[in-house]
Amino acid sequence: MPPVTKPGHEKYDIVFIGGGSGGVAGSRRAASYGAKVALIEASEKLGGTCVNVGCVPKKIMWHAADIAEKIRHAEGYQFKGPGIGAPQFSWATFKPQRDAYIRRLNGIYDNNVAKEGVELHHGKARVLSPSSVQVTRPDGTTYTLNTDKVCVATGGRPTIPSDEEIPGASLGINSDGFFDLEEQPKRVAVVGAGYIAVELAGVLHTLGSEVTMLIRGETVLRTFDPVLGETLTNWMKHTGIGFRHGAHVKRVEGVKGQELTVHLESGEQLKVDTLLWAIGRHANTEGLGLEELGVKLDGKGNVQVDEFQETGVPGVTALGDVAGKALLTPVAIAAARRLSNRLFGPEQFKADKLSYDDIPTVVFSHPTIGTVGLTEPEARKKYGDENIKIYKSSFRALYFSMVPEEHKEPSVYKLIVAGPEERVVGIHIIGLGSDEIMQGFGVAVKMGATKADLDATVAIHPTSAEELVTLR
Repeated sequence: MPPVTKPGHEKYDIVFIGGGSGGVAGSRRAASYGAKVALIEASEKLGGTCVNVGCVPKKIMWHAADIAEKIRHAEGYQFKGPGIGAPQFSWATFKPQRDAYIRRLNGIYDNNVAKEGVELHHGKARVLSPSSVQVTRPDGTTYTLNTDKVCVATGGRPTIPSDEEIPGASLGINSDGFFDLEEQPKRVAVVGAGYIAVELAGVLHTLGSEVTMLIRGETVLRTFDPVLGETLTNWMKHTGIGFRHGAHVKRVEGVKGQELTVHLESGEQLKVDTLLWAIGRHANTEGLGLEELGVKLDGKGNVQVDEFQETGVPGVTALGDVAGKALLTPVAIAAARRLSNRLFGPEQFKADKLSYDDIPTVVFSHPTIGTVGLTEPEARKKYGDENIKIYKSSFRALYFSMVPEEHKEPSVYKLIVAGPEERVVGIHIIGLGSDEIMQGFGVAVKMGATKADLDATVAIHPTSAEELVTLR
């Protein structure tokens, strides 16, 4: 169902701004309770970052890279024939196939929103007051939606240095631009050490690109538990990814889409086909009129909210990446649904809110990472060194028993427990299958599991996951 071109109600119960994961989830949940709901999206596609230029196409690319690895490993399992051991990937034909799937998802989102009775508006929103939102349509015409409540769920976007900060910085691309690449670049420099940087670098390298990581510190993933960053950095180097530590880009020369010369402050020059900036993200709050209403933003432009997603301006809430906390799609969805439960649901939900503690998450690196709870430094700071115990196991998954030594990926599992009852306050795992393993153990940590609970669980053999219930 196409977006409407004018208000369908004199007054709405709530207007959601942003048709990403949070806005779609919250608007559908509110409408399911009978609320009059409008959803405003500036682009022509619902689904936001995750569906269009984030989790979904990223995971599809990770699957492609994973298959490439399996083709290389197949020789060890005595598979013979053309192509075995030497995968040939066609980026140029895979991209339109991937994009077609994303368009299908966009259609599903459109249908789901319409099915719930959410009124979809296409245009840019500006909050005129806590009870009115102006919509500027693509043709420049405007109209105003009157509402009882407003929820800002506009998400964020990748950060790139300006050309004033780093001359030629705009010759590079960001993570959005990665999904626009029509051909696979042969040589790539990736600036950044966060999860987006390592995921995209891993995909490119595994599919055959020559990749160099430009990072400031000694390891990637510095906000994660140290064992994860150390293990992954060492393995990335082992597989042939280049690293420049303490690297700062001074300037970039060349023509976008052609060979670039990346000048580092150390004096080194790198010749690359693509420069990928993955140095962080910032909130989409410009032009919304929030500060004029008294809504407070932090130094990065994130909307400041309380535990109930309230901004402090009555009737105005915010959630998802725009609120700057736990920038993950399932977090936005969970916060949005709980907000709508609280505002429009039955009595049992009147105090519903999302707990931001013990949120499990995964990094689709090579190998994958799963993590939940506190890192070791965080746990020691919170509970004191004397109250923390670490259980750890390093091994190689059985899958690699038939694979040459140089391809045997590491697995490292770390359990952090606190107090005499040894309550599990952190689990950090890297290795084959960590992405699928973590969801179940995330439930256990959320329920307050102890080391004794894990010990009492019979292992599933032979699996990597059994290591977590057999640690000593």
